[in-house]
Amino acid sequence: MVIDSALDQGAQRSILITGCSSGIGHHAAHALAARGWRVFATCRKPEDAARLQEEGLESLALDLTDTRGITAALQEVLRQTEGRLDALFNNGAYAIPGATEDLPTDALRAIFETNFFGWHELTRQVLPVMRAQRYGRIVQNSSVLGLAALPWRGAYVASKFALEGLSDVLRLELAGTGIHVSLIEPGPVTSRIRENSIPHFERWIDWQTSARADQYRDELLARLYEPRGPDFFELPPEAVTRRLIHAIEARRPRPRYYVTTPTLLLGTARRLLPTRLLDMILRKI
Repeated sequence: MVIDSALDQGAQRSILITGCSSGIGHHAAHALAARGWRVFATCRKPEDAARLQEEGLESLALDLTDTRGITAALQEVLRQTEGRLDALFNNGAYAIPGATEDLPTDALRAIFETNFFGWHELTRQVLPVMRAQRYGRIVQNSSVLGLAALPWRGAYVASKFALEGLSDVLRLELAGTGIHVSLIEPGPVTSRIRENSIPHFERWIDWQTSARADQYRDELLARLYEPRGPDFFELPPEAVTRRLIHAIEARRPRPRYYVTTPTLLLGTARRLLPTRLLDMILRKI
């Protein structure tokens, strides 16, 4: 692994990661700390940040829906690093399962506050720091659902499609600055996103009165509430961390990192197949 020559080899590299309470962010924070990075592992809930501190990580609360909170958390990180930050891994996100027609517009606004607007706000605040350094890495944890749509996932898909487009534009605009933007595209990766989506489903989706109530009973509720084993092709979080390490340490990071077999298959299918044929396949997944 070749470290970017712009980095000051005498200083410990630093990274801010969002969404570290579990899953991908939790694994990445511990793995990078073990690798010698100074990791600032952030979580929405202060109690989760306290737990991570007990695990030996430098952790603080950062709520992606709170602009002032984002500013305060970043300023604290920069205070501790004397104004430098080598990498940002935007990761914190959630899902609202449900049919798109049952999704209140306010629910869509709410998920975008966390999954999209909060990421954009944090990135905008980090960029002046990286511009002053003339280097930096911004890594966005997207999804296979940023490449292909699946039923019952409209809110999450919308936020990830938006992230894909914004990140592509940002990458083009930052060319030549020493700041690199990469997207990681996980498919099924072990995490708590299903369990964490239940409160959002119960808050926003009135499925009993839906025209699709029978489909909810037959398809979605069992998948959402019943204990189940790993999905087919599911990989552990370290599969994402491996791509993250390349994105923040390689001399030439890739614009995109596909992680799982479904991501590779669906990403390829989207480019090659007619839309009607792809729709037929996606309806059966």
